[in-house]
Amino acid sequence: MLTKLLIAFALMALCVAIHAMGMMGVFRWLQVRTARGARGFGPSAWRLIRVASWTVLLHLLQICVWASYYSVRGAIPDFTTAAYFSAVTYTTTGYGDIVLPEEWRLVGGVEALTGILMCGLSTGMFFAVFSAIFGLNRRSAPAE
Repeated sequence: MLTKLLIAFALMALCVAIHAMGMMGVFRWLQVRTARGARGFGPSAWRLIRVASWTVLLHLLQICVWASYYSVRGAIPDFTTAAYFSAVTYTTTGYGDIVLPEEWRLVGGVEALTGILMCGLSTGMFFAVFSAIFGLNRRSAPAE
């Protein structure tokens, strides 16, 4: 069990690294786009759509990392089922129609905690991007 938990923590660290690299890439891309100066609702909304799409792809990649582990290690018989289970666990939806064998259940819990953390991080980053794009953190000039 300890070995599985150590591997689960390694998978969590890999997910954090994937997310950090992906979000750093988004912020760099946004800096270039913002510097070019395309303003207005349409371009701003389109930027948000692209950031949201990229973020969802990062989460899907992380779900596939967990699913690959479950599938390769035989915790779940095939990748498709493992991907479904992983998506439900990572998002903490938890339907319960597929469960891990008893010796794997703590690993599933670490995946759920990882998903909560990464989704929370995405939410905070998305709000920061939204604030930057729409200028919510700009201070207006004091009234005289």
